[in-house]
Amino acid sequence: MIKQENAETIALQALGWLVGNEDLLPVFLGATGASTDELAKNAKQPAFLGSVLDFLVMDDAWVIAFCDSVNLPYQAPMQARAALPGGEQMNWT
Repeated sequence: MIKQENAETIALQALGWLVGNEDLLPVFLGATGASTDELAKNAKQPAFLGSVLDFLVMDDAWVIAFCDSVNLPYQAPMQARAALPGGEQMNWT
């Protein structure tokens, strides 16, 4: 289990990776409705960081590219997402 502080660090790394990806950043901005100005402003908000990871884990290729770039295991983004607000597993039974 990843602690929230570590999860936030992973999410910030993912945000940095997205900002550096000129092809993927516009897709992220369009999906979230955020502007480039809002990225820095919201980067300290755990819920926003959760949305960064929500976006990242939508595509295995993105997860692999991100994790390879920062030397993390491929399951780290999903584990980090679970530690941030809104990432809890729901049990509907």
